[in-house]
Order: sequence, then structure tokens, then C-alpha cells
Amino acid sequence: MKKTKFEERILEIDREIFKRKHKWSLTSLTWMDFNDVAQILRIHINNKWSQYDQAQPLAPWVNRIITNQIRNLIRNHYGNFSRPCLKCSAFEGDNLCSVYGKQSGACSLYAKWLKSKKNAYDTKLPVSIENHLQEVHNKPSENLSLDHSIKEVHHKLKDKLKPNEWIYYSKVYIENLSETEAAKALGYKTTEKNRDAGYKQLKNLKKSIIAKVKKIIYNGEIDI
Repeated sequence: MKKTKFEERILEIDREIFKRKHKWSLTSLTWMDFNDVAQILRIHINNKWSQYDQAQPLAPWVNRIITNQIRNLIRNHYGNFSRPCLKCSAFEGDNLCSVYGKQSGACSLYAKWLKSKKNAYDTKLPVSIENHLQEVHNKPSENLSLDHSIKEVHHKLKDKLKPNEWIYYSKVYIENLSETEAAKALGYKTTEKNRDAGYKQLKNLKKSIIAKVKKIIYNGEIDI
């Protein structure tokens, strides 16, 4: 099989890059818009081009690189310097804390951040950083993207799953019913003491469904 060069596949690569534009949420980085991010991604993909198995589809391989690099860029430009409150169970939004009332140096973690990382945080993010990381999930566009991805998974799996797998999947993951209710819908029974009806069958169904979901994601059949 004749190997193609990076330059010969650039249109396909760019198409996959810009499909992920909604993943770049750091609009507060005024010096770096998505065109800058796209160039960083192109360079990284080019550097890894020799690792691409050209017998395999291009899109899944490119998408794994894009996802990882965007995650790394967000981490490097924001996550490494963000205040510890965002990952704390006491965080109540804005600058509120369920332990100290408000975020302050009374908290040893926050005090350490003030001394060691706040200056770097302010330098890297001079504009307001509302709606990033934890807050970013409150953005309408992100919620719409997530809802679209979930619906796409449901639609794709309806054609991929066997009838009994689809019954289990729809009951548990769409209707949010319990496994007991799913087993009842499938007509499973048990004669074993202290065993739920169809526990073995349900375990095998779940294993099969997870394997199929992983496969369609890996093959780039849905946009996550």
C-alpha cells in the first residue's frame, strides 16, 4: 500500500479539527483563538504522522490526537493554575465555601494557591474565566453538544444492538429504570436464593453493550 503524505490528507485533517471547535472553551485566552489551536493541532499531527497506520481509517486516529491535545492545552493554560476550590467538595459556586463561608487564606489549600500560583493564573488569564472547567458545563452550547452526542449514541446503538440488548439499554440508560425492572421487562426469573432475576444475563448484556459503544467511538462513528 502506497503511503500518503501529511500534506495530501490535510483537507481531511482540517475537517476533523474544525469538527471539534466547540471543545475549545477558553475564549478568555484573547491571544489564542481556535485558528491558533488548529495550527498547533496540525503541527502535532504532522509530527506523529509516521505513527499512523495507513491501513486504518484516518478520522479515529486524528480525533484521538485532537481530543488529547485540546485537553492538554486547557490543562496547561488553565487547569494547572486554577484555584483549588474548583475541585473541592466544599465549593458552592462563585467565591463561596461551605466550610469557611467565602474562599480565603483561612483555608490552607487556598492560602498556598495565593502564594504560589495566583500570579501565574492572573498572567495567563487576564480576562474573566467564568464558564470554564466545572463552570463550562453550564454553557448552553456545551449542554446542547452533550445532548446531541447522547442522542447520537442512542440512535447508533438502536441499529447495532440485538433485541434483548436494546431492551436492557433503553430501560436502564434511556428510561433510567433499575436493573430489576429491566430484568422484568426481559422476562428473566431466578430460582437461586438471594440472587436477582437474570443477574448473569444482565452482566453479559452490559458487557456486550459497553464493548459495542467503545467500538463505535473508536471507529469515529459518533462525534463525542
